[in-house]
Amino acid sequence: MNEIAIHVQDIYKNFHKQSSFPWPRRNGGEVSRQVVAVDNVSFDVHKGEIFGVLGPNGSGKSTLVRLIATLLLPDGGSITVFDHDVVRDPMAVQRLINRVSVEASFFKKLSPMENLSYGARLYGLNNRQARIQIREILNRLGLEASSVGKPVEEMSRGMQQKVAIARALLTHPAVLLLDEPTTGLDPRSKREVQSLVCELRDQEGTTILLTTHDMVEADTLCDRIAIMDSGRVVALETPEKLRSLVPSQNGHAPTLEDVFLELTGKKLVSEEANS
Repeated sequence: MNEIAIHVQDIYKNFHKQSSFPWPRRNGGEVSRQVVAVDNVSFDVHKGEIFGVLGPNGSGKSTLVRLIATLLLPDGGSITVFDHDVVRDPMAVQRLINRVSVEASFFKKLSPMENLSYGARLYGLNNRQARIQIREILNRLGLEASSVGKPVEEMSRGMQQKVAIARALLTHPAVLLLDEPTTGLDPRSKREVQSLVCELRDQEGTTILLTTHDMVEADTLCDRIAIMDSGRVVALETPEKLRSLVPSQNGHAPTLEDVFLELTGKKLVSEEANS
């Protein structure tokens, strides 16, 4: 039986948001309302698995990733990473994971090498060895040597995302949380990142949880996929079994996008249309 890397059980998370009224009110112009972001979600991710999470904007994907990463506290339920509880033992979880998000942040005035060297020191890595490793990772990601010493603020959005991925790989995490990691990347860079994700799983046994809006990416990379809508998991299966949930139309086999649209009832806007 496969070892469980991530165990999510009945996780619930809500936020209180302020709603403004267009007319004056005696007690002020705002009231608080509750928004459920993750609604009693349960699943397991096996060690060495690439597990995808799909869903429309606002479905709870990124909140779920932040809960696993110990950046948010759940209002109910439990999450463990290799048997370490994210609430009771967050430091142990943090030593096992790393996260790449679509809103990667850096010291913009510093170079990729300076940013990554700083991150390496935070994790207690030897500076000399870290610099060698940084160059190797950036080279694998296709970052030009001439860009390593330039300020991050002068780099494209796609190049900055590569630096964020390199920073995550420095620690050789047992679990890598990728929250839309290829958003903003050109087709070649996207393929390089996708190839690296498979390499990490196949050669290092890294467990990877991936959120994406790219249906082809999910279909190609993921062993299993959970589709979320309005904070709930509405389907969880292999890509092949998910496609079997939707009947063929006009003799054409359904795609993962057909399944997504059928289960969420919402139009997916591709990254390419927004780039």
